[in-house]
Amino acid sequence: MGESRERIVALDKGRVWHPYTPMDRYRAEVDPIVVDRASGPFLWDVDGTRYIDANSSWWVASLGHNHPRLVEALHRQAERNCHSALAGMTHGPAAELAERLCAVAPPGLPYVFYSDDGSTAVEVALKLALQYWAQNGRPERVRFVSLEGAFHGETLGVTALGGVEVFRRPFAGAVPEHLFVAPPTGEGARDTAGAEAALAALLDAHADRVAAVVMEPVVQGAAGMRMYPPSFVRAARELCSAHDVFLVLDEVFTGYGRTGPMWACELAGVSPDLLCTAKGFSGGVLPMAATLVSERIQRGFLGAAERAFYYGHSFCGNPLGAAVALEVLRVYEEERVLEGAVPRAERIAAAFQAMASLPQVARSRSRGMIGALELAGDAGYLAEAGWRVYDEARRRGVYLRPMGNVVYVAPPLNVPEDVLGELLDVVHESVAGLG
Repeated sequence: MGESRERIVALDKGRVWHPYTPMDRYRAEVDPIVVDRASGPFLWDVDGTRYIDANSSWWVASLGHNHPRLVEALHRQAERNCHSALAGMTHGPAAELAERLCAVAPPGLPYVFYSDDGSTAVEVALKLALQYWAQNGRPERVRFVSLEGAFHGETLGVTALGGVEVFRRPFAGAVPEHLFVAPPTGEGARDTAGAEAALAALLDAHADRVAAVVMEPVVQGAAGMRMYPPSFVRAARELCSAHDVFLVLDEVFTGYGRTGPMWACELAGVSPDLLCTAKGFSGGVLPMAATLVSERIQRGFLGAAERAFYYGHSFCGNPLGAAVALEVLRVYEEERVLEGAVPRAERIAAAFQAMASLPQVARSRSRGMIGALELAGDAGYLAEAGWRVYDEARRRGVYLRPMGNVVYVAPPLNVPEDVLGELLDVVHESVAGLG
């Protein structure tokens, strides 16, 4: 095993360019986990070391790794049809998934457009909004409003919406300028009212040129698990309706029960005009995404051939991904995943509330199956303190990737109770161990 691990690391450091990684430091300093297999909440290194995957491998393994029903659905579909295009033909998994997805979606979203990942799901929403206004009498509506600290993906169009400066800065000269508004910090009614007033003022001034407001509802993930009240989502819905501006909700991270209900927008009691889903959508098995669309928007593309949405991907509606995503919805229903997550979320909330009293912690918060804390001292995505917690947690058998000074957990919704307890204990001990 040791030789195998050494060879893999040598090949990796010689050839692989890792995401979100200073590669010179990685090559010189990092001894990576070399994943050999995964099951449930666990990852195993090729050397046999077991780790609890505290962030569901970038938030995708909502049902844990290699859920047997998802693996079986993948196997069944692979024997019949690994891929056929959605150009002038269809297949059962894509059609059945769309029907099932619309049934669990917020009201008023009867159509599904498939794509590959969260970035492309949001890119689809942006293009749909722009083309809708261009061919339905408002071609001047070419700008978008997003939140400060927003992250909506990596394609060039959605990079323009990003409010995480370190992600956006290298491309600032190439992406269009859009409008940003500060979300509430979650620190009280006055703060929320101020954020709502700022959004109202921005739309009062610019709505005639705005195609859509784009938001991560309730939790801004890559901003450091920033959380804000659902009432702000409700206010955004009301303001968008008043100004006839589309509301796009990016539920790539917040959906599929991560914040409690199936969709975070349910906490606000609203439906968007466009909803984007990925990550937990396919249970972490395959890249697969969808953008759900209102009746009004779909109607705006009907008529002459040039009004069609000429956009797509080679693997759009891939049968393997669709079959797995359909099985994910069945598992959620039949294994009562959302109901089972409630007591787990309560344990996360209690544990992170207790960690707020540690001297190393500046503030702590939780929502659903998310717990996050900010370490005292340097802040921001490039802060080093979180990585010291990472190192300590790894020694204790937990993969706990931070975001700068923010340490967080987002485990599978069905994580076993004893494993969750072990995870939360390790987080507490690793933060306290900073001294």
